[in-house]
Amino acid sequence: MSSFNYDLLVIGAGSGGVRAARIAAGHGARVAVAEEHRVGGTCVIRGCVPKKLLVYGAHFAEDLKDARRFGWNVSKCTFEWTVLRENVLAEVDRLNDLYRKNLFDHQVTVWDERATVVGPNEVVLAGGRQLTAKVILIATGATPVVPSVPGAELGITSNEVFHIEHAPRRVVIAGGGYIANEFAGIFHEFGAQVTLVNRSDQILRGYDETVRDRLLQISQNKGIQFRFNAAFERIARQADGSLRVHLKDGEPVDCDQLLFATGRRPNTAGLGLEAAGVVLDGQGAVRVDEHNRSSVDSIYAVGDVTNRVQLTPVAIREGHAFADTVFGGNPRTVDYRCIPSAVFSHPPLAGVGLTEAQAREQLGSVRVYTSDFRPMKNVLANRDERALYKMVVDADTDRVVGLHMIGPDAPEILQAAAVAVKAGLTKQDFDDTVALHPSMAEELVLLK
Repeated sequence: MSSFNYDLLVIGAGSGGVRAARIAAGHGARVAVAEEHRVGGTCVIRGCVPKKLLVYGAHFAEDLKDARRFGWNVSKCTFEWTVLRENVLAEVDRLNDLYRKNLFDHQVTVWDERATVVGPNEVVLAGGRQLTAKVILIATGATPVVPSVPGAELGITSNEVFHIEHAPRRVVIAGGGYIANEFAGIFHEFGAQVTLVNRSDQILRGYDETVRDRLLQISQNKGIQFRFNAAFERIARQADGSLRVHLKDGEPVDCDQLLFATGRRPNTAGLGLEAAGVVLDGQGAVRVDEHNRSSVDSIYAVGDVTNRVQLTPVAIREGHAFADTVFGGNPRTVDYRCIPSAVFSHPPLAGVGLTEAQAREQLGSVRVYTSDFRPMKNVLANRDERALYKMVVDADTDRVVGLHMIGPDAPEILQAAAVAVKAGLTKQDFDDTVALHPSMAEELVLLK
């Protein structure tokens, strides 16, 4: 028998940690998970899952309005935030129980306490119990960054936004990334006046410029306000309970709710990793090799805590590859090329592969095909909002190296199309595919 309490001890029960624990247990390892909050991690408990449910709820604002053009006699509708909030939180509870049951069914021990690393093979729980493991996996994810400005404590982050008491009438959202733009769309559809404050002059860095510019145009047409190149100076509570956000340049902005969506940093503070010899980078991320091993042979890390690609499906693949490599006798690595991503804004956008700018820089000679159209539903709904699909092709090989789109159901369409890009198919392969008509997706095989 091993002298260790466990073969594997996972710190963090998010998507990556749960997958690693389950697969390792399936390989016969004795596994434990230590989690100080709830099983499921950021994505399930306070991230992409509850946020997507809010996105669904927000869509009804436009759908109910459009329904009249389709012959439905829709009476005046009112929105109750508390009903949606409680239903979303109930679903989070269900998923937490499901994830916990999944671990139990695989004979994984769950410690509902914070764990701190005190050695290469040892952790101490918040209650004082010491546990040893042959291998320790750090899967603690990332945590929201809050700017260091006076009054910042008056704002909230994406961790708390699902629990607010009332739907605010005026919202200031700090940031320009996917979280900021998603919540801007959500709160706008709920009837709030939304102002997005960004310290740079652009939104959604890393996405194709044409597509993100289209989202900016549509958002502004809907009434969402943007303040670019704006830095926070201080936040103050006013006599009526509202907030006044003072910026270094320009007029202050009054609001009822301030949401910080200014990035996420690896959640390693206070874990004892550096004292145990684990090397972290300048942002606090665990430095790992291609097999997720840190500078300490017995300590590994997967997911957002490594700051490689902060996406749930990537964390899941890393956790699975780790377990197969270390406990399954099947060394595997994750291919980080051609990872699809989406922003569940209003409307949503999605992309895979190289942007046009990246392709021109890396390949030199490229061809770009676009389709700028008004979806059939929007036409009958008398809605001017247009969709945009963009294909980037290597001019020398005809290989499709990037697909980018914005419009209804763009993420659903792109997931299937990403298979073609990953497989290295050519523009001719798309052209040779018969269109599925009438659909929005058919535009992908009709691009000229």
